[in-house]
Amino acid sequence: MILFKDIRLRTFSFLIITLITGLLYSKYRYSVSWLNQELGGIFYVIFWCLFAFLFIPSRRTVWQIPLWVLTITCLLEFLQLWKTPFLDYLRSFWWGKMVLGNVFNWADFPYYFIGSGLGWLGLKMIWNVKDKHKNKPGNEFPV
Repeated sequence: MILFKDIRLRTFSFLIITLITGLLYSKYRYSVSWLNQELGGIFYVIFWCLFAFLFIPSRRTVWQIPLWVLTITCLLEFLQLWKTPFLDYLRSFWWGKMVLGNVFNWADFPYYFIGSGLGWLGLKMIWNVKDKHKNKPGNEFPV
């Protein structure tokens, strides 16, 4: 049980770092010339990978979560092509723009794939620290 608390604490720490970095990027992306708008997709996908892993940390979900987040993110990108009064209403709020997006762009997709790959690497690193701790001498009761 202690090990799952450690995993959740590590995951939460990386989640907060990713959230702050993503929000800072969102605020300053136009003030730095070499940053492009699509780069935020990487932070977006990593954030949702960490968020899901916070609630369902297991060896199997280390690779499943990034695939599901990638799939859902790509579907949300295509959803931006669909303009309805309800979706436009949701997009009128800041959080609606952040979650649903506002404008379809093919250039976002490579960044979603990069974010999914980095999310998988991050989850794998978080989980491997648990495995290393479990195999230390003196841990008679592995979790």
